Amino acid sequence: MPNSAQTQDLRPESTLSWVAGPHPPAYAPAEIAAALAQPRVAAHVIRDPGSGAIGIGLGGSPTPVPRAPCPELIGSLPPLYPEWLGDRGFAEVHRTRFAYVGGAMANGIASTRMVIELARQGFLGFFGAAGLSLPRIEAAIDELQRELHPQQLPWGVNLIHSPAEPAHEEAVAELLLRRGVRCVEASAYLRLTPAVVRYACSGLSRAADGQVLRAHRVIAKVSRSEVARQFLNPPPAALLQKLLERGQLTADEAELAAGIPLVEDLTAEADSGGHTDNRPMAVLLPELAALRNRIAAERGYTRPIRIGAAGGLGTPAAVAAAFALGADYVQTGSVNQSCVEAGLGAAARAQLAQAEMADVTMAPAADMFEMGVDVQVLRRGTLFAPRARKLYELYKNFASLEAIPAAEREKVESNLLRASFDQAWASTRAFWMGRDPKQIERAERDPKHQMALVFRSYLGLASRWAIDGLAGRESDYQIWCGPAMGAFNSWVRGSFLEDPEARTVVQVARNLLEGAAVVTRAQQLRSFGAPVPASAFDFRPRPLA
Repeated sequence: MPNSAQTQDLRPESTLSWVAGPHPPAYAPAEIAAALAQPRVAAHVIRDPGSGAIGIGLGGSPTPVPRAPCPELIGSLPPLYPEWLGDRGFAEVHRTRFAYVGGAMANGIASTRMVIELARQGFLGFFGAAGLSLPRIEAAIDELQRELHPQQLPWGVNLIHSPAEPAHEEAVAELLLRRGVRCVEASAYLRLTPAVVRYACSGLSRAADGQVLRAHRVIAKVSRSEVARQFLNPPPAALLQKLLERGQLTADEAELAAGIPLVEDLTAEADSGGHTDNRPMAVLLPELAALRNRIAAERGYTRPIRIGAAGGLGTPAAVAAAFALGADYVQTGSVNQSCVEAGLGAAARAQLAQAEMADVTMAPAADMFEMGVDVQVLRRGTLFAPRARKLYELYKNFASLEAIPAAEREKVESNLLRASFDQAWASTRAFWMGRDPKQIERAERDPKHQMALVFRSYLGLASRWAIDGLAGRESDYQIWCGPAMGAFNSWVRGSFLEDPEARTVVQVARNLLEGAAVVTRAQQLRSFGAPVPASAFDFRPRPLA
């Protein structure tokens, strides 16, 4: 909108004036952009009495008495802090300073160090327990409780849907309950399972005022309405009855669970790294919010259910857009993998730091391989995706390892497994004997399942090689990654965050939220008719205390 009399004509006459304080009025584009970079100061839309130009005044004082030659006051906005973005109820419930979550990334990539650093600065982080053994998860809980419980700082652990390993999923839930973990991020769920329902409903009680109190909180990450609906409704009666018969819920807990939603925090997962349906945020989040509203009205819920945003959040503008769509909180993932606290090898983090927006692709998922589920991974610098797709193609086309033609077998053994099928099966068998012997029993009855386990071993190890930085396996690195990573790299180019060794989860989080506040303020003032230049929407990274 031009800074002209035409703009002036769109605004009503005002009887108020603005008296400048330490900040002079800003009319030129560069001056306006500089003023908007200070969202913590009250901002006023003003009109120059001589030229009629629209501008911005920071601070100062409005006065009801017109004072020539003071600018005419058109509108005012209070200070805007990053802490005020999103729903304050999220911060109150989860004891955070910011409505910001560092999401779980499997195999400990969302490390204890990452969770601890986020918690100490007022963010909520989740340890990436998916894919790890029970002793490894318990060791992480030990560390998190030791470091964060004395200050009652927020943290949580991931509980992932494991349709191929339901016993392991239930064992993880049992461990989380036994160790007093109060918050989990439930991810990759296609349907509710006894494990996630048990965790969410254990410890339910009723306060003196009749409100149901939750001992455990679940933040469910979903990308489909049909899955969201399951979390927004009370758990199915059949599941509650099953848990009651097992002795895993009391009668009182089951009765209370039947009248409340399974969760009060639901994250809309758009185009993200790892498990994703590649949904656009602008479609997914409003759809889930509308679904939430309908179910809440039908059920007569008395407490709010918050909807968060995840996927594609690699720049301040993207974070601001999520909040503008109505997100109560935001969650980041891919961008945190390139930070120094991530449980990922330096070589893999360097690869991530070079990624561009389109340098991602889909590949078969290790944990849902037989179901044909894909995950989004980094394409640049690695051959993992086409190699993983080749393994899935062989799995679909042949009944067993022995049925694979010799030429194809030689390629897989030489280039991917670097072992014969027999050797690969021996190491795979040893792994599953320690983790879930029932998988071995099934494989010995079903050659196709044996093939799946061998091929899944390559997919699982490909992630471990990236974590360990295994030399010689760089072309096989599996690095979960969404397009947000490329957007982030473009944004930080030329700044102190360009170097992956300077990237910390706290500086990334602070800059994303600070920039989102600046972008939000620019949009607010533009809607008032202020001539906001395009440069005002381009917040540049800077060290923030």
